[in-house]
Amino acid sequence: MKKLHFIVIIASVFLLQACVHKIVTVPAKIAYKTTKGVVKGTVAVGKAIIPGDSDDDKKDD
Repeated sequence: MKKLHFIVIIASVFLLQACVHKIVTVPAKIAYKTTKGVVKGTVAVGKAIIPGDSDDDKKDD
């Protein structure tokens, strides 16, 4: 009977492993995509506001 309990516990650990993987990776992916979008937006705003190298300099030549 003890062997059966041990086998059931081991089997349940392997079956729950996929659920734990989903619980951990899905929020991480969402956070990564959100942060990536925020950084891209910040860079675009920074390039628009900060004067410096732009295509206008090349048109003067």
